[in-house]
Amino acid sequence: MAGAAHRMRAAAETPVSFADAVLSWFDRHGRKDLPWQHNPTPYRVWVSEIMLQQTQVSTVIPYYQHFMERFPDLRSLADAALDEVLHHWSGLGYYARARNLHKAARQIRDEYDGYFPRDLDAVMQLPGVGRSTAGAILSLARGQRHPILDGNVKRVLARYHAVDGWPGKAAVLETLWRLSEVATPAQRVADYNQAMMDLGATRCTRGSPDCGRCPLQQGCQAFRQGRQRDFPAPRPRRELPVREVCMLLLAAPDQTVYLEQRPPSGIWGGLWSFPEFEDQAALQSWCDRHGIASGMPLQRWDRVRHTFSHFHLDITPCCLQLQNPVFSVMEAHRGVWYNTSHSNALGLAAPVQRLLARLQNSN
Repeated sequence: MAGAAHRMRAAAETPVSFADAVLSWFDRHGRKDLPWQHNPTPYRVWVSEIMLQQTQVSTVIPYYQHFMERFPDLRSLADAALDEVLHHWSGLGYYARARNLHKAARQIRDEYDGYFPRDLDAVMQLPGVGRSTAGAILSLARGQRHPILDGNVKRVLARYHAVDGWPGKAAVLETLWRLSEVATPAQRVADYNQAMMDLGATRCTRGSPDCGRCPLQQGCQAFRQGRQRDFPAPRPRRELPVREVCMLLLAAPDQTVYLEQRPPSGIWGGLWSFPEFEDQAALQSWCDRHGIASGMPLQRWDRVRHTFSHFHLDITPCCLQLQNPVFSVMEAHRGVWYNTSHSNALGLAAPVQRLLARLQNSN
């Protein structure tokens, strides 16, 4: 750990020059016109930080604007039904973020009378909020001095100090937190934290860092060694397992499609999806139990793949066009008949949206 101790001493000796270089760059090149930077209340910043987890700014902006039109403040979000929140999140992915956002909004409404907490530890107790997200909210919205360590900041610090190892390891993460703490200035902390995120997103990028225009080039150990792509070390590679399912696209004569709500936890938790089965035999058995004639033609579409962070999901869509409305009037304790011609406020996973669109086009 001698190398880590050297890095800590070097960081402690020059925090002002490091922060000054970052802030000077931000004044000239930083992003200052993002939607959440206008009227940066804790609520608006919080929503943006949750959306930005594992998602690029360019993708988030239209979702954020649409979300804010419907939920302009914390109480409007807390008072809304989860289905509607998930509907406005549909397509953005990582739906646990939306469920946690809604749960946290209700917690703030009930425990803090609707006022976003000011204490870092209290913010960290909210569902879906970790140390870096909490620090970002309180620094960007309230100017409080808190270090942050999102993916962009990890990359900048790991390269600048040549920190070996994958940041997912506890010892590496602890080193990066200490470096971030030392480097964070007492003044202009909101600008500094935004600058560090901008620097990682626009200059110190993962694949092709623009070292020639980086304000930290002179002191960057990775640049000196010509090893920019070695830091931070990537997650150890592993083969993603593959899970196979069949989905039943059951369409009624009135242009409605049968959907079921998924359990509140797990993949696509709380979203609406087609009935899912482990194989076609299980799908056929379900149809038989619900009085759908076995002789009706079942159209099997080509398999589609949806990849999660920890596995591949191979979906075989099986389309069944009902010829009469018998099944459609059955009381569905888990499901709804979704009118594809209307924008019903239901949360739909991205693959389900794509299959619905294909089903509409096939009619």
